[in-house]
Amino acid sequence: MLNKLSLLIFLGLLAACVAIAPESTQSDVRNERLAAEHLNAGHALMESGAYEDALAAYTRAAGEIGLTAVTLGAIGSANLRLGRLHQAQKQLEQAVELDPKSVPAWNNLGVLLMERGETAEAGRVFRNAFALDDGNSEEIRENLRLALAKLENPSYAP
Repeated sequence: MLNKLSLLIFLGLLAACVAIAPESTQSDVRNERLAAEHLNAGHALMESGAYEDALAAYTRAAGEIGLTAVTLGAIGSANLRLGRLHQAQKQLEQAVELDPKSVPAWNNLGVLLMERGETAEAGRVFRNAFALDDGNSEEIRENLRLALAKLENPSYAP
């Protein structure tokens, strides 16, 4: 009798868990959709030069899905454009730590390092971005070229 009661309680709890799962999944899907909208808005704002507004949009995306490699990379990129190099560096380094294959985060980290005058490290970072991207990005190719040129001739000003 006790075993049957335990089994019924267990099955009841299991049914309750299954009933709750679809709601949390729907919520996750909604959050991901909102985050994508915020990220897209942020990207458009970055293109138009509205970096503070882009940062706000990226922060809203992070509020929906958390500090992922994508949101950290986007926030770091906006902070880079705003000249907040220390903040941007931390965020971009966290982004590549979370996703070592994030080409945009690696590229932006390289740009940041160039801004800081760390040309050798920037060259290494651009090489990594270039390899991950299979050499497809003209922007990364140009960044790598500039870093290498500056390494060969430190007085070189692009």
